[in-house]
Amino acid sequence: MTTILITGASSGIGARAAALLAQGGATVFGAARTTSAISELEGVTPVPLDLTDERSIRAAVDTVVEQAGTIDVLINCAGYGEFGSVEETSLTDARHQLEVNVLGSVGLIQAVLPGMREAGRGRIVNVSSLAGEFASPLGGWYHASKFALEALSDSLRGEVSQFGIDVTLVQPSYVATDWHDQAMERLTSASSDGPYASMATAMRTYFANPALAKQFSSPDAVAALIVKAALTRRPRTRYRIGPGANIAVALSTLLPDRAFDALTRKQFGYA
Repeated sequence: MTTILITGASSGIGARAAALLAQGGATVFGAARTTSAISELEGVTPVPLDLTDERSIRAAVDTVVEQAGTIDVLINCAGYGEFGSVEETSLTDARHQLEVNVLGSVGLIQAVLPGMREAGRGRIVNVSSLAGEFASPLGGWYHASKFALEALSDSLRGEVSQFGIDVTLVQPSYVATDWHDQAMERLTSASSDGPYASMATAMRTYFANPALAKQFSSPDAVAALIVKAALTRRPRTRYRIGPGANIAVALSTLLPDRAFDALTRKQFGYA
């Protein structure tokens, strides 16, 4: 039986993925800072985890190994979006974004790899975003975190394949969760009153438009893709999901930078 540790399992995509994995017969440990909601997921064992605390990361991995003997699959699903202009976002907030979205994930990877190497097999699934392929204004630190996760995943894949370990990325575009509400709260906190206020207003208006919902993937669809990335015998290196996801990545690559900048400004309604 496959033993899986998944972060961000208290809500949203992580909770749905954890439930699907357990329904499929895997031994699933769901990790989050607050575990009460995880306890309600049938077949999922809650594990306390603070991604900004190295001791908590090590304790979470030790807990799973003590109870299950091994970790076959690590799914890094936890994360949030720090939005606001680069100028106005405090370095404290920027550090926290990188601690949660990047360094916490890497800490877990470092903790599970010795056991995977000893077993001669394993799978690491990093839930990234299309935001890891190209950047737009007012999301610089979130984009930076996902660019970093993409680069680290690519490097890691080349390093650990010799030990029978796979590394794969899942890249959702917009997803119908409360993630965007939280991101807009961060944007308002950082940039609602300063020199970038008009851009912040335009971005909030864009995400508040009901028509945008047509471009959102459901959490269940993203969770199902994560399960596929975790369990399929020969995983792809990247799994994208969302209407127009591949086209967006292609445009970011093929268009000149300033042309893509203009396209982004038009999309979000910036002056």
